[in-house]
Amino acid sequence: MKQKSLKALIENFGERYPDILGINLSGGEEDEVFKWFLASILFGAPITETAVVKTFKCFQRYNLLTPKRILETGWDELVKILDEGRYTRYDFKTADKLLEVMQNLIEKYNGSLNLLHNLASGTHDLEKRLKDSGKGVGDVTVSIFLRELRGVWEKADPKPTSLVILAAEKLGIITMESTEDSSGLLKDFWSKNQIAEQCFINFETALLRLGKDFCRKGKCVACQVRNECLNHKVP
Repeated sequence: MKQKSLKALIENFGERYPDILGINLSGGEEDEVFKWFLASILFGAPITETAVVKTFKCFQRYNLLTPKRILETGWDELVKILDEGRYTRYDFKTADKLLEVMQNLIEKYNGSLNLLHNLASGTHDLEKRLKDSGKGVGDVTVSIFLRELRGVWEKADPKPTSLVILAAEKLGIITMESTEDSSGLLKDFWSKNQIAEQCFINFETALLRLGKDFCRKGKCVACQVRNECLNHKVP
């Protein structure tokens, strides 16, 4: 992949989700980490980025940014807030999920995600503890959450999602035969081709958006890096 195309990929698709939401994870403060966990749960459903951003801002507006506050709000009000954010397709299921997750966080970790991380014995145990927090917190949600905590939490090192792998395959960064070591190959590629003032998280985020909005939907004509795609045929 040409350096110019890599730069275009990140410029077009690499804006990090916490930056969009105004969440600052750099210091690992408890309240900021929780905000991102809440957002990751919302992003974990197959729903538009616009709807997630709007819904998260509704939670901000009603000051529902701690496990205790979400529990106190209750199911009916959570559904109303989710609907206000246009999270209507998954409103009931997400309200159930949020209440279960918040209850477990409080009971097991006194509501502290940093404590959850500190008690984890390593990367795999960290992921298991997050998934054990409630039904519906699966691999995708955990990967979204931990991707942004690389360099903040020492045990955060999630595997790339299927959409990241799809985009990386289309661009020839990895092959179908090498997907078992996709995480290592992506890191190696970035270390050799990194763009100034950007980081690996920007790169992985860009691949995620490319896979979700273009590769998966076959929108090759509108793709800004289609000339790098192995499936692209030059007329």
